[in-house]
Order: sequence, then C-alpha cells, then structure tokens
Amino acid sequence: MQIAIGCDHRGLNLKRHVMEHLSNLGHQCEDVGCHSSESVDYPDLASEVARAVSQGRAERGILICSTGIGMSMVANRVPGVRAARCQDTFSAGRSRLHNDANVLCLGADIVGEGLALDIVDTFLSTDFEGGRHQRRLEKIRALEGESR
Repeated sequence: MQIAIGCDHRGLNLKRHVMEHLSNLGHQCEDVGCHSSESVDYPDLASEVARAVSQGRAERGILICSTGIGMSMVANRVPGVRAARCQDTFSAGRSRLHNDANVLCLGADIVGEGLALDIVDTFLSTDFEGGRHQRRLEKIRALEGESR
C-alpha cells in the first residue's frame, strides 16, 4: 500500500519507528517531512499528506504531532480526506470500519511506540464496512461541496 506520512518536530521519533514498521510490512512510504528536530509548522506537513491522499498519490496517510489534534484539524480541511485522531486500536478500527477514514493522526506524547504500531496495523488492515455507513459518507461529501 502507498502511504503518505508526515510529522512535526514533536512526532519525528515516532514517525521513524512507524516508517520502519511499514517498510518491514512491505508498504511504500512517501515521507513529506519533517526530517529534523527543529521546530516546524504542522499545517504545512498535514496539508501535504492530506493532498497526497486527496489526489490519489497515496491510499492512506499518517500524521504525527504531539497530540494529533492539530494535524487532524488541518487534514480534515482538505476535500476527500477523513482524518481520525486515534489513541487506541478500537478507535482506529472503527474509524475505518464505519467512517472509511483515510488519514490516521497520532499523538507522539500520548501513545507509546508499541501502541502506535498496533494502532497503525489496525488502521491499515481494517476495511470499510459500507452499507448504512456509505449513506453517511455521502452526506459528508455533500457538505464538502457546500464549503467550496
């Protein structure tokens, strides 16, 4: 699977672990940054990952900052992106199963490395259920059209 991944300076170490894990699983990663511990503006990186997913360059996206909150706020502004901030595997699974989330947001100061990798695995391995949930996604898409 092609995955776009980005982080701010607070998520750099966790991003490195996630990327190594994804590589070991055979996934292809587009690393949009950041690449050092120097302070960066998270909207720049979140929007780049969100656009990669929205434009079809990546099937899924992963964003990592201190809490995951800022990244999710930015990513959800991009039409076609359904970003979910997850702190546990249950939420990660439901974000895919019921909401067809396509961008995962993690808080490096909230989840440890082991849990983060479990969340990533759940997010990537869970399929969208469709059915009644598809109708709800169509309502979200309609709202995106109103905001343009």
